[in-house]
Amino acid sequence: MSMELTDHSAGRSAFGRLARGAIGAAAGLGLALAASAASADHHMPGKGVEVQPIKSSIAEETFQTLLVMKALEQLGYEVQPIKEIEYATGHVALANGDATFMADHWDPLHVDFYENAGGDAKLYREGVYSPGALQGYLIDKKTADAHNITTVDQLKDPEIAKLFDADGDGKADLAGCNPGWGCEKVIEHHLDAYDLRDTVEHKQGQYSAIIADTISRHNQGEPILYYTWTPYWVSGVLVPGKDVTWLQVPFSSLPGARKDVSTKLPDGRDYGFQANNQRIVANKEFAEEHPDAAKLFSVMKLSSNDISAQNKRMRDGENSAEAIERHADAWIKANQAKFDKWVAEAREAAKGS
Repeated sequence: MSMELTDHSAGRSAFGRLARGAIGAAAGLGLALAASAASADHHMPGKGVEVQPIKSSIAEETFQTLLVMKALEQLGYEVQPIKEIEYATGHVALANGDATFMADHWDPLHVDFYENAGGDAKLYREGVYSPGALQGYLIDKKTADAHNITTVDQLKDPEIAKLFDADGDGKADLAGCNPGWGCEKVIEHHLDAYDLRDTVEHKQGQYSAIIADTISRHNQGEPILYYTWTPYWVSGVLVPGKDVTWLQVPFSSLPGARKDVSTKLPDGRDYGFQANNQRIVANKEFAEEHPDAAKLFSVMKLSSNDISAQNKRMRDGENSAEAIERHADAWIKANQAKFDKWVAEAREAAKGS
């Protein structure tokens, strides 16, 4: 009897060991699965989260916006197609959470848009996406050399201004800036500050059409006067120092809160506009909830030369959505290590959250 009891006891003991082993294995599997899930979460921290990119009507901003979108997709975000909206309302949309990010916030040109939308309380802006953007006025080099024109205030002279009169009204025609971009406010301010209102007409409308007409007139040997910025394809077609020359301003003068700010460059040249950095600006609440995306926005960097080169390809006919997508993919392939590093840094930020 004791043997029988012993046998049953031994069986129960063996069963207990098996049960405990199974429970332990299950617990271990559970921990492994949890660790695997955590690892997956860190690998794709944006899984299931929608992102809405926005940009202005400038088609050439698509390239740098796409690079940010593709990096976000690597983090698992569901990135929606780009919506077009001009800068002032775009900043408000970001602040209100109706959009997630804009890759082409110009600092300090768009400072008023930023502050009016709520500033740092509503928007996230860390790091510099593309540094050293310049803006200003240029004329064709042939006319500049023939009449020794080096500064914009020389256009006060009606005889000088008439050289750039394309429509016969006696005023110089300045190919200018679209309403809503921010640069138009500076140009309008300059017309008064440098006493140019009576001799210069600020031509506004669709910049791409106005600058195309300007280039056409240059190709026909006519004098031209225009505003532009870098990085942009225009300076790849009308090359400063070869085809055209920058005009300097007699003194720094900006509108509004920046009235006392110097626009001089480190080398002493003064084109009338502050040098700008292009930055990624995003909805602050989104950035705080998704530190991986915030980190990505802060570490991405793109050279102005790369932007200009891509923009030039668009100007030369490669301007379809499919072509720009190819340009972005080709850039990533050529800069794979850099792109992967951005994404890796973003994933690390997710782990620390």
